[in-house]
Amino acid sequence: MALNLHNAEFLTSAVNQQGYPPHGLKEIALVGRSNVGKSSLINTLVGRKKFARTSNQPGRTQTINFYRVDTLCLVDLPGYGFAKVPEGVRKKWGPMIEGYLTGRPNLVGVLHLVDVRHKPTADDQTMNSWLREMDMPYVLIATKVDKISRGKYGQHSKVIRECLGVDPILFSAESRQGREQVLVLIHDMMA
Repeated sequence: MALNLHNAEFLTSAVNQQGYPPHGLKEIALVGRSNVGKSSLINTLVGRKKFARTSNQPGRTQTINFYRVDTLCLVDLPGYGFAKVPEGVRKKWGPMIEGYLTGRPNLVGVLHLVDVRHKPTADDQTMNSWLREMDMPYVLIATKVDKISRGKYGQHSKVIRECLGVDPILFSAESRQGREQVLVLIHDMMA
């Protein structure tokens, strides 16, 4: 059954499990470094430019944001790594993200986003290893492919594959490249 992507709404923001929405929907979380394009991916999937709030400033998402998309909930987690936020705020993100990923029974999968233009960071590698160790279903998505030439796709994919051990889906919020592939994989996670 396909998702009705027009039937979507922001549910809530939370910093701990007391604030998580009480529903029975399956959830898919989006993880990645700050400013990798998690909110833009959500906007592209639902076909609305300003559905999930985006910013050019790393660290804009400082809470766990829950978006209902038909019979699914997409969960936008704060980015890890570099962000222009106070150190105290950044230190709270680790426990917040880990608490959600390890303690949420609704969680059925993770979309792990990396920037196609850069070799995966130590934080990207840590997250990828952690997802494997937790035996969490996940998909690796290389964002911002519109920022590199098509002729460089294979070279950049190879760097990511060699670093993280998995082929990424190439995605662009600008051109919507990879959108249908991501939707198919989300559907598979929900099944």
